[in-house]
Amino acid sequence: MISMLLSLFSGDMSLSAWDLLAGLSPQQSLILWEIRLPRTLMTAIVGAGLAISGVALQALFRNPLAEPGLIGVSSSAAFGAVLVIVLGGVVWQDVSVWQMSLSAFIAAALSTALLYSIATRNGHTDVALMLLAGVAFNAVAGALTQLLITFSDDSQLRSVLFWMMGSFANLSWASVGIVLSLVLVSLIGLWRLVKPMNAFVLGENVCIQMGYEPKWFKWQVMGFSALMVGAAVSVVGVIGFVGLVVPHIMRLLIGSDHRLVLPLSALAGAILLVVADLFARQILYPAELPIGLLMALLGGPFFLMLLLNKRRRI
Repeated sequence: MISMLLSLFSGDMSLSAWDLLAGLSPQQSLILWEIRLPRTLMTAIVGAGLAISGVALQALFRNPLAEPGLIGVSSSAAFGAVLVIVLGGVVWQDVSVWQMSLSAFIAAALSTALLYSIATRNGHTDVALMLLAGVAFNAVAGALTQLLITFSDDSQLRSVLFWMMGSFANLSWASVGIVLSLVLVSLIGLWRLVKPMNAFVLGENVCIQMGYEPKWFKWQVMGFSALMVGAAVSVVGVIGFVGLVVPHIMRLLIGSDHRLVLPLSALAGAILLVVADLFARQILYPAELPIGLLMALLGGPFFLMLLLNKRRRI
């Protein structure tokens, strides 16, 4: 709550709680209700969604290194969204957030299913193969996205390039509503799977013995995770490492019970991204550092630290 209030009151035009009590001017009201509040809410929603998708994918692969950005899910979703941005005008006059979200979801779901089929054999995930396949997915999706950019006009090029670095600028209430609805649907779906998650991480045989169907569980986790990532990426672009950092910290603090990890990761992801966005707006003021770049700068060293810790245990 404190981080969201700081985000609302920070910017070119300073606002305070006293301004709210005393009454806002028309300009202040416009800035608060049409610019800052949608941005702050979207930041929290996306942070929660990316963190939850990280928890779900790590349970699916039974590995804490699985993260939408690292294994190519986010870049695949980005390709799906850019496909609609660049080529959608040929079919439709106006490209909507729903169309971008649907395309991003399809691309993310296909990449998740393909990655799982490549990296997992007999219920065991080969970590090295998963990461290498993720590198390949990121490379292919990035190349296809760049290919689409070569066919874009100047206005599409500027919007796509800035969007690919991750940005919460110029958001509307309509986009907030769409992403919120998709994230809520996915959250409810994954919350129903917290007990199977706890069983699945112990092995598919344990999952079966406890009365759960592993195959159906896998498809649900892949679908809901892809829906979250696709919704987030289609509106704000690629933002990495939230799904890696937040679940890892939560497991260190509260253990591995997904009944606690899932909701608390959602809360922590929302707080992390709101604070990061606030920092991104201030560090290069009056310019704004793209949030995707900031999270890469913060998340990259964290990922290296995880790899080094994993190597010491071998």
